[in-house]
Amino acid sequence: MVRSVPRLVIAAPSSGSGKTTVATGLMAAFAARGVVVSPHKVGPDYIDPGYHSLAAGRVGRNLDAYLCGPELVAPLFLHGAQGCDLAIVEGVMGMYDGAAGEGELASTAQVAKLLRAPVVLVVDASSQSRSVAALVHGFVSWDPEVRVGGVILNKVASDRHEELLREALEGVGVAVLGVLRRVAQVDVPSRHLGLVPVIERRGEAVEAVAAMAAQVA
Repeated sequence: MVRSVPRLVIAAPSSGSGKTTVATGLMAAFAARGVVVSPHKVGPDYIDPGYHSLAAGRVGRNLDAYLCGPELVAPLFLHGAQGCDLAIVEGVMGMYDGAAGEGELASTAQVAKLLRAPVVLVVDASSQSRSVAALVHGFVSWDPEVRVGGVILNKVASDRHEELLREALEGVGVAVLGVLRRVAQVDVPSRHLGLVPVIERRGEAVEAVAAMAAQVA
């Protein structure tokens, strides 16, 4: 049963919000504390799992409801999560973005529901204050079956900016689990399909993962 595995899904309103930084950073930070972390990635991405493996010290696995079918997502998750203390699943694109023309199929939201996993929503707050409440409210209320347990505010500019964001979110009823300040981005070079594979830049990848862990620790 998936409920027997402590787990969480890291999602976001859109790509570029900070999912990889938060997910990979959490994997590395927990692993450094002796927690056995099982890393997972929604979709067929073969690059992110390499960074997850480096962070967790355990093979990163994909959960793709489009290629494997929704019925295999939970069994594959349980297989990969054997013996772990915590499973962390990094989402793909925006939380409700599924395969083109297929509704919710293969979306982060669908995988979260299949795993009955709580969701942490990573929000790029760099260009907003009160509007963050409308954004988060929309994602929380769009599908009641998706359990958003809290938000992490990314790219926050200052103490005052953080204060405004927290005040705005008070009425939404969603906990602010963490705040990441606007700093120089962790150097993880991109390609048209995503990040540069770990095998091509092992030394730099180790430094990047350590930097991500330091940001979220």
